[in-house]
Amino acid sequence: MVSLVKQSNLSGPADPLTWDDVYPIAKYLHEQYPDINLSDVSMDMIYQWTIKNPEFSDDISLWNESILAAIYQEWFEEVNPL
Repeated sequence: MVSLVKQSNLSGPADPLTWDDVYPIAKYLHEQYPDINLSDVSMDMIYQWTIKNPEFSDDISLWNESILAAIYQEWFEEVNPL
């Protein structure tokens, strides 16, 4: 499994994932649930899976519907590239 922890530079310390990291979160979800039908995925599922990600360490109360929708969109685009 590929680590999706952000790195400020190649030799510097890794940063944990936050709600701003929609693409790395979407990539993680795609890797964890590769066969899931995205039409069956709810925003609550995205929220729950995101906060259970061991690399996620943001305040869980800072989420909003726009963030979850952005994660879903990135995940959809990862599954359905142009």
